[in-house]
Amino acid sequence: MICVTLVLALKWLWNREKEQEAVLMASDSRVTYGPITYEAKKIHPVGVKEKDIPVGIAGGSGDAALVKYGYSVVDAVVEEFMKNKDETPSQREFSYIVREVENQLISRFRELRSMGIDINFNMILASVDPEGKASIYHFDSRGLAEPVHDTPGFAIIGSGSITGGMLLLRLLGYSPDSEQNWGLLSTFIIDMVSEVDPAVGPFVGESWLMRVEDGKVALGPIKEEALKEFKEQVRKRKELIRELMFLCDVVGEDRGEEGLIEMLKREVGKDE
Repeated sequence: MICVTLVLALKWLWNREKEQEAVLMASDSRVTYGPITYEAKKIHPVGVKEKDIPVGIAGGSGDAALVKYGYSVVDAVVEEFMKNKDETPSQREFSYIVREVENQLISRFRELRSMGIDINFNMILASVDPEGKASIYHFDSRGLAEPVHDTPGFAIIGSGSITGGMLLLRLLGYSPDSEQNWGLLSTFIIDMVSEVDPAVGPFVGESWLMRVEDGKVALGPIKEEALKEFKEQVRKRKELIRELMFLCDVVGEDRGEEGLIEMLKREVGKDE
């Protein structure tokens, strides 16, 4: 069985003044086939190419044949829905697309189970509408879709999603209401999980961002220069975390915390 591994989608506040949100979907690049591993693309942009209309982003984990089927269902449903549409669907309209995808997945998976075939499938389907409202849905092995854009504001699927990805999100203080650079956070998480989970490869640039720019919905991969910068920042932050642990061993947690707070106050004061 070919297994596709770690995929995560994060929502955050892209423009606080306009209350517009963005969604970033990122993945590792490793695919396992028994003892064999190789690199592959895992994120599937969804849209109407002829009209240059972005609709969403899909990312799957599990049996590769089922993941590809999931993508084909999404593409077919979107193509039908967008026949008479000239802009990215609203959040409400996107929920209709999700329900139709859900219906088709449930029907197909039921049929496969009746033939004694086990279902190993998870998929994330996300979008941002013209008003800047983000949607993130998680599809499970039954084909059922759960909206997660309001709570918890993210989705993680695949190998290491619970023990690695979820743990690091909590530890590093992820919040969908923050304006921090969660592209860097996603790179950090994938790289860290890859160090302890052999099924997950290091982050090598599979990262797509959907947001509203200049009044239009935009969807595209993160630029290569930014990804290189993320990788270098991740390397430095790993070192800083180790040094912070050592600092606490030397001076204690209280003094270490006081020093960090003072430094933050000085930097904030400079910006003001």
